[in-house]
Amino acid sequence: MSQVAARFVRVGHASDVPEGRAEVFDVEDRKIAVFRVPDGFYAIEDICTHDGGPLAEGELEDHEVICPRHGSRFDIRTGEALNPPAVSPVESYPVRVEGNELYIGLPES
Repeated sequence: MSQVAARFVRVGHASDVPEGRAEVFDVEDRKIAVFRVPDGFYAIEDICTHDGGPLAEGELEDHEVICPRHGSRFDIRTGEALNPPAVSPVESYPVRVEGNELYIGLPES
């Protein structure tokens, strides 16, 4: 997400997201995939910009998720599309963990 002010919304517990995996949360009409890797949590839109595939169902390699439909890779830290057929990034969101509470930052309206 760019340098836009965010309001943080509680979506669940940090323990809901297994290490090396993703969990999808419905947050105000958005499907957001939260990934847990050794250095923390990252959140991106759960819709591939190539054909709408569910990114959370893809394989996770380091900080990249591979779309299960056509193999496009996205950086879970930034949402950047790393290879075709996807060329547009997905939205990324800041994540905050307080205790075991998991929050996702949404853009201020």
